[in-house]
Amino acid sequence: METFFKLKENKTTVRREIIAGLTTFFAMSYILFVNPSILSIAGMPSQAVFLATIIASAISTLVMGLFANVPYALAPGMGLNAFFTFTVVIGLGFTWQEALAMVFICGLFNIFITVTKVRKSIIHAIPVSLQHAIGGGIGIFVAYLGFKNANMITFSTSAENIISVNGVAPADATAKTFAKGVSSVVGNGGVVPAITNFANPAVLLAVIGLIITAVLVIKQVRGAILIGIIATTVLGIPMGVVDLSTVDWSQNHLGSAFKELGVTFLAAFGGMKSLFSDSSRLPLVLMTIFAFSLSDTFDTLGTFIGTGRKTGIFSEADERALEEGKGFDSKMDRALFADAIGTSIGAIFGTSNTTTYVESAAGISAGGRTGLTAVTTAVLFLLSTVLVPLVGVVPAEATAPALIVVGVMMLSSFLDVKWDNFEEALPCFFAGMFMGLCYSISYGIAAAFIFYCLVKVVKGKAKEIHPILWAATALFILNFIILAII
Repeated sequence: METFFKLKENKTTVRREIIAGLTTFFAMSYILFVNPSILSIAGMPSQAVFLATIIASAISTLVMGLFANVPYALAPGMGLNAFFTFTVVIGLGFTWQEALAMVFICGLFNIFITVTKVRKSIIHAIPVSLQHAIGGGIGIFVAYLGFKNANMITFSTSAENIISVNGVAPADATAKTFAKGVSSVVGNGGVVPAITNFANPAVLLAVIGLIITAVLVIKQVRGAILIGIIATTVLGIPMGVVDLSTVDWSQNHLGSAFKELGVTFLAAFGGMKSLFSDSSRLPLVLMTIFAFSLSDTFDTLGTFIGTGRKTGIFSEADERALEEGKGFDSKMDRALFADAIGTSIGAIFGTSNTTTYVESAAGISAGGRTGLTAVTTAVLFLLSTVLVPLVGVVPAEATAPALIVVGVMMLSSFLDVKWDNFEEALPCFFAGMFMGLCYSISYGIAAAFIFYCLVKVVKGKAKEIHPILWAATALFILNFIILAII
């Protein structure tokens, strides 16, 4: 194990890596339940999606750990699953089988741009200042995710500020719109955020968990984040947030889940036939695949740059190997490839884009430095097929404090940005703010690229902009135009 994962070289231990893997798993385990709830709205069988989520996460995370030897975990991406359901299926009218086909093609495209080294060329085209800003921006995103999961923030809006309900404008809503209840409400800038009511036991548990986790980290306790998650979960029992009586160890759910998996397994290939049967839809199909790929690619790049540079997981030697080496000489090369195949694997079993999870930062902060962390997380995903009732006991209020604390740690990347230089500060500011406010790493990167190019053009320094950065910026703008049209 020492030889394979190079633990001493990475200044870590088996115990530390396993704790980090546990921490990452608990920080992202919510996807096991959230993903089926979102994709089922598109008409997919929820138990099948549950198993597909586990299988896609476990396989792709194992590849990441064993092939790339880095501590990143993968799972179906939040935001991408919402795009799959509310935009592609409900908004554009594609079947979920056709949507899976587009996700599969997106995965093949990501593999192509990884093997041809387009992906890593993109990394080298990003200015160092923006790379640091992306790291800090992910910190904002992770912390905001924690506050959101803990329901510490509430949002209110009046009727005139509601844009759509279940993907339909209020004026066009019919009884069919609400046939399955209210699944989504979209508002405009009139939505007002506010701190929540702390009379809610679940919110109080999250606050207590945040204090416990913060104290443990301040005291530099080993495994502080994992201990915080476990302690908060235990405290949730007497507070009524965690109900152990709901734990059902019956295996009946496994049998029905595997039966449903037969519905989604390889359904992407069936969707492929109808997807290209109507030539008039071809432009829309290609634009949708492009939108999937762009978001997936930059979410992953943002996560690698933001966490890898800060922690030393991707060293200067790795970066040089990425630029000068051939094949899969560097850890970054192998990590990008592992991420690329995850999307196609997920589509085969029946889930939306599988991508590298920013919650991996929780495990990295717990000391994870090698692929053993990822392997541990992958094994836990597999075990969750049997232990799913126990996994479900860990509430979001217990994992949210971990995300908030990790977010605080990652903000230190902003120290390397020259904030007194407005030319550098403007795109860096938008990188951080858009990641949090738009709830998307890729949108934060898009805003940073756009304003970086704007600043350089206005200053008469357009020649300093790398051609790939120009191309990526143009693609982001095109993506926004496409989203506006569709």
